[in-house]
Amino acid sequence: MAKALVNGLLLGGAVVALFPLVWMLSVSFMQPGEASSLPPPLLPRHFTFDNYRELFVHAGMGRYFANSLLVSAAITVFSVLINVMAGYAFAKLRFTGRQRLFQALVGGLVIPAQVAMLPLFLLLKYIGLINTYGAVIVPALATIFGIFLVRQYTSGIPDDLLEAARIDGAGEARIFMQIVMPLLKPIMVTLAIFTFLAAWNDFMWPLIALTGQEHYTLPIALASLSREHVQDSELMMAGSVVTVVPVLALFLAMQRYYLEGLLLGSVKG
Repeated sequence: MAKALVNGLLLGGAVVALFPLVWMLSVSFMQPGEASSLPPPLLPRHFTFDNYRELFVHAGMGRYFANSLLVSAAITVFSVLINVMAGYAFAKLRFTGRQRLFQALVGGLVIPAQVAMLPLFLLLKYIGLINTYGAVIVPALATIFGIFLVRQYTSGIPDDLLEAARIDGAGEARIFMQIVMPLLKPIMVTLAIFTFLAAWNDFMWPLIALTGQEHYTLPIALASLSREHVQDSELMMAGSVVTVVPVLALFLAMQRYYLEGLLLGSVKG
């Protein structure tokens, strides 16, 4: 009885969580104005791809999708590499001021990101990166959370393993590439998913740093499009599907590695 009750609650929670996504997908295939009728239909009366055709042919959604993919992929690749190197250094390498520097970084987690936006904007404007992809990519190349996550996970690697490699004549670069990085694969995948999702969904900073429409990412383009088509719910839902489905597919495809990284990190940290 208790098992059936728990399963029923989980199933009900899943239905509540998934219903908005399913309805969003359904509305994206409806004719203009169909979703505004009362009561709102659950399924399209006349299935159509016109909303998606309008997005990619006339609204330029293909360009914005490519912009988001380029920015998110670049941030993910370089951020994971830099965060892994920094996290490994804080966990296993000895250098002056290591502990105090790490404590200062952790203390930075309590500072809201919005506080740094103005000085960051002025700095990027001074070096000429505003309204370029670099204005979005460069500030995200290293994150305190990513360094902390990798450092906690890397602390679980035995020091004896690294010392044995050094005794055998392996340099630090070889130790990092051939020994440490394969052991960090679960947490690297987890961090890559976190980073890609954050970069793909980021709205505030790209809105500030990208002043030209040709550099817009999907969230900014969708917000801009909503001002022009405020009554066109079907077109907006199609745009939301284009924005949500790629990251949802990525998460589902990498879910096994994501959960493995979280579980191992919680044990080793």
